[in-house]
Amino acid sequence: MGTDQLVAAVELGGTKSIALLARGHDILEQVNVPTATPDETLGQLQNQLKTWHAAEPFSAIGIASFGPVQLQQDQPDFGCMLDTPKPNWSQARVAPVLTEPFSCPWKFDTDVNGAVLAEYKWGAGMGCNSVCYVTIGTGLGAGFLIGGTPIHGAMHPEVGHIKTRRAEGDSFGGACPFHGDCIEGLVAGPALAARFNADMRTVPDDHPVWQNVAHDIAELTAIVLLTTSAQRILYGGGVATLRPFLLPMVRERVVKNLGSYLPFLDAQSAEEIICAPALGNEAGPRGALALALAALES
Repeated sequence: MGTDQLVAAVELGGTKSIALLARGHDILEQVNVPTATPDETLGQLQNQLKTWHAAEPFSAIGIASFGPVQLQQDQPDFGCMLDTPKPNWSQARVAPVLTEPFSCPWKFDTDVNGAVLAEYKWGAGMGCNSVCYVTIGTGLGAGFLIGGTPIHGAMHPEVGHIKTRRAEGDSFGGACPFHGDCIEGLVAGPALAARFNADMRTVPDDHPVWQNVAHDIAELTAIVLLTTSAQRILYGGGVATLRPFLLPMVRERVVKNLGSYLPFLDAQSAEEIICAPALGNEAGPRGALALALAALES
C-alpha cells in the first residue's frame, strides 16, 4: 500500500538534520541542515517541506528525532523534546512545528527506533524477529524492534543511561551531566574526548584506553543479549563507524563472558549477531522514511 505515493521525512540529529522527499522507498531529493537552535533548524526544515508540498503534495510525513522525546499520544507535549543535554532543545516542539502546516498522516519516533525499523525492512535486520540498533556518537541511544514493531512503553528505551560494570583499574569519572559514568558517559563522543584529552579520531588504534572502551561496549552488548535475545545488535554512529576496530574487540569480550551460557553465541555467530548496520549512514534518513511509509499504512 502506498508504494508509489509521495512522502516526506525528517531525521533530526544532534549535529545535522536531513529532510528528504521520496516516492515509495525511492529517495528523490535530500537536503541537509545544520542542527542549530530549534527555531533555526525546525524553521528551515519546515520551509523545505512547504517547498516540496507546494510543487506536489506529499501523502505522509515521518519524523525520527534524537531524544529523549515524548511518544505518548495522550500527553499535551506529544511530539516534543523532553529534558535533553543538548543546549536549548529541551521542550522543543519538534513534531508540531514540522506537521502543523500539512493535513496528512504522520509518525514520530526516536532516531534509533527509525533506524532499527529501516534495518529490519531493508538492511541487516531483514528476516529477524528481534533487532537492536545502537548509535554511539554525540550521545548513545538504542532502538529495539520486536516482531516488526519498535518498542514503546512509558517512554522509549534510554539504554545510554544504564550503568555497567567498570573495567578493573578504570578510574574515569564519566562525562554524562545526569549520571556521570553511565554507558553514554563512558563511550560517547564527549566521553572519549575527555578520556583521551584529544579528538578520538586522532588516537592510535593501539592506545591502551581503547581496551576499557571495548570492555564498556561489551558490557552493554551482553545486557542487550540477555534481556532481549536480540538476533542482531547493530552498532552505528560516528564512534562505531570511525573506529571499526572496536567491534571485533567487543565481540571477543562478549563471547568470553557469555558464550558458555548462551547456546546461540560463539565466536562465529558473534560476527553475524554483533555487527555494523547494512545501510551505513543511510540508516537514519531511511528510518525517517520508514516511519512515513508506516504512517501511510496506518
